[in-house]
Amino acid sequence: MTAPVQLRVALAQVDTRVGDLAGNADLVVDWTRRAAEDAAHLVVFPEMTLTGYPAEDLVLRESFARASEQALVDLAGRLAADGLGGTAVVVGYLAHTEGSGPAPVDRAPTDADDVPGDANPRRGAPRNAAALLHGGAVVARYYKRHLPNYGVFDEARYFVPGTELPVVRLHGVDVALTICEDLWVEGGPCGVAGQAGVDLVVSPNASPYERAKDDLRLPLVQRRAAEAGATIVYCNQVGGQDELVFDGDSLAVSPSGELLARAPQFVEHLLTVDLAIDPATVPERREGRIGPMTVTRHLVSDSPVAPFEPCPGTVVEPLSDCEEVWRALVLGLRDFIDKNGMPSVVLGMSGGIDSALVAALAVDALGAHRVVGVGLPSKYSSEHSLSDAEDSAKRLGMHYSVVPIAPIVEAFAGSVELSGVAAENLQARVRGTLLMGLSNQHGHLLLATSNKSEVAVGYSTLYGDAAGGFAPIKDVLKTLVWDLARWRNAHARDRGEVEPIPQNSIDKPPSAELAPGQQDSDSLPSYSELDAVITDYVDRDLGMAELLERGHDPEVVARVLRLVDTAEFKRRQSAPGTKISLKAFGRDRRLPVTNRWRESLPSVREGAAG
Repeated sequence: MTAPVQLRVALAQVDTRVGDLAGNADLVVDWTRRAAEDAAHLVVFPEMTLTGYPAEDLVLRESFARASEQALVDLAGRLAADGLGGTAVVVGYLAHTEGSGPAPVDRAPTDADDVPGDANPRRGAPRNAAALLHGGAVVARYYKRHLPNYGVFDEARYFVPGTELPVVRLHGVDVALTICEDLWVEGGPCGVAGQAGVDLVVSPNASPYERAKDDLRLPLVQRRAAEAGATIVYCNQVGGQDELVFDGDSLAVSPSGELLARAPQFVEHLLTVDLAIDPATVPERREGRIGPMTVTRHLVSDSPVAPFEPCPGTVVEPLSDCEEVWRALVLGLRDFIDKNGMPSVVLGMSGGIDSALVAALAVDALGAHRVVGVGLPSKYSSEHSLSDAEDSAKRLGMHYSVVPIAPIVEAFAGSVELSGVAAENLQARVRGTLLMGLSNQHGHLLLATSNKSEVAVGYSTLYGDAAGGFAPIKDVLKTLVWDLARWRNAHARDRGEVEPIPQNSIDKPPSAELAPGQQDSDSLPSYSELDAVITDYVDRDLGMAELLERGHDPEVVARVLRLVDTAEFKRRQSAPGTKISLKAFGRDRRLPVTNRWRESLPSVREGAAG
């Protein structure tokens, strides 16, 4: 009976920076050293680690691609020079096909695109690539086969798909390379790996966070492990990049579907898993053309590693829904501020739930010393709004000051006659102007405090309360705002800390306070109704008939859809904000501003847009 072949694999879920080739290479060296200290034989890094992900149109610059390829070669040499050449490293990078020719087509690859051995690819285009480094050399390169082109992904716009599946024999273990979306396709590279006969599939990922996505990952990887007949190690990026945030949640799954190890979310982490491969369970080893791909084999070492005492894998339990969302928002905000070199943030504080929540997120992300709150009361602001805003700032320990806007609004009113909504919005624009002035004066980034419900229906003022460089709760529905506030206070109580959000800010009816006695319910449906329609219409793209089938009130649906559709021009001008939902406004949902299509109630013909 043949003894199992052992291998210790480390998954380095790291926080990279787009465009920082030198800094990202430093990360690889640092975390490879940590993996080597843990006696790992193979360490896997996320998708496009060297360039950061997504690099968007940077990948179209040949100079950037050449720098990426040179950084990869330099990294292999540097690892060897630092005594780490004996540790195999799988790292993502940007490659570039030399020559000129047609650009990538905007569709998924088909068998008709493929040529054995990748001998005749479309020329002059970028590749989403991963390489295995060992002994100072680039042993094998893999080009991502399946290029996602939905939601926030535009990879078919940028990359040429690969047609080769490299398999590297490392210490007697056959390791196949894949990248991210390749796991989502049945019969894709994992299926080819299964037919080729491999022991391990490595999958570098840059899979953005959205609510409950961690619930999909494990079943997905289990299906692909069964298809490959091999253990799969899934290493995911962590950190914020513009609107996106990556949660890590790296994991390892056996061919039988057993969860061997799982990393925590939203933190950098080195997850180590010890594998014992039984060679008798692997089918015949094949190479050459298999289905739509060509399998190539590369040898590092046939000899197994010396037997060692395996350590049990660590399996971290997933976070609760609210804690998961909170950590996503905190990390997205922190990385946006820190990666862009901004020293601090400023926000207007009204005493309402939205600004109280944003202030708490900012303090958790940056520390109280980097957060500045400003109260901007008008003649319509209530006493409790002022006191609640001050209470919020005190609870958080942040700097807070008050700048009354009534005299400034009166000066405007004396110069131009405004009434109704125009007069209400003037107050918001005065606030926005003052906050932007403080931002310019002191170098703070202004945070917008609008939530997804408001952004959806245009219930915010351009150049007023919508002003800002980042909108932390832009993708957070109002009902979730309340849930997060209650969770954050409960979390503080459990830790014996001061609750950061005043209970009065949670309990009182929401109001913009731009007119006497004004409340949001004067002009909007209840937030429970509103958010349910937004979720189905925006996130799920359901039409009128489907919305009514789901039991939504017809009048509410008609009203909400009209508001959503006519506010598209406002959303085009809104600040970026962390994506947490199935479909966020911005790069995730792109509709034309000039657009005559409207969803209609059955048997009703709507006129032109107003």
